[in-house]
Amino acid sequence: MTTLTSPRRATFADTASGPTFTRTLRSELLKLTTLRSTWWSLAIAAALSVGIAGLYTAASDGGSPVFGVVISAQFTMLVAGILGAIAVTGEYATGMIRSTLTASPRRPQLALAKALAIALVVGAATALSYLICLAVTVPLSTDAVAWSDPAQAVLPLLFGVLAMVAYALIGTGFGMLIRNGAGAIAATVGVLFVAPIAVNLFALGGASWQWVVDLGRYLPVAAGSDLTAIPTGDVLVPALTLAGWVLALVGAGIVVLQRRDA
Repeated sequence: MTTLTSPRRATFADTASGPTFTRTLRSELLKLTTLRSTWWSLAIAAALSVGIAGLYTAASDGGSPVFGVVISAQFTMLVAGILGAIAVTGEYATGMIRSTLTASPRRPQLALAKALAIALVVGAATALSYLICLAVTVPLSTDAVAWSDPAQAVLPLLFGVLAMVAYALIGTGFGMLIRNGAGAIAATVGVLFVAPIAVNLFALGGASWQWVVDLGRYLPVAAGSDLTAIPTGDVLVPALTLAGWVLALVGAGIVVLQRRDA
């Protein structure tokens, strides 16, 4: 008589484990650095930085080279923000996000790796462009750079790099939230460029609208300007302001990525 045995219960490996954070970060860095749009954006930002810094130093009859470098962020911030946005939305436009999520099923880990990759690339490119700017502006200026005083040179440049990273991550957050290239770019430009102009218009309304102007100090660009002021002053409030924008947008983007289908 044949004895019937119950079938063995199949065991499956944890398919949701996915690659480690380091491997996910390498993948995101590889994708980001092999896109032509990344290099075009970084090249445009570097060209604007060098051109604006050189023009300021020449037009100001030997103005501060460091100030000429950090003031260029008023224009290159848009390039950084847009780069952060398209680095995310480009995958949704091409449908590559499905392959990405299949390879890296841990969505919060993927989002953090993508944000860190963008931060590393933008930070490194900004630091390099600042060095090129100094190589151009220092010979044009009659003012010596006070490297011995960190508040006059080193800290403004360092905070300038961090501010550019924050602008890029703001665009990244909008990209994760909106998932559409045009929409994410519009939101990024609105926060970084349009909102400061709109807030400044309220200054014409007198004291009754002063509270709106005061709130404008907590916009990313105003915080970045305060952070890179020469000499460096109180950096706590502007630093927390930029960090708050980044954490709020990227954090919300991670929540949306976790809850929505690709």
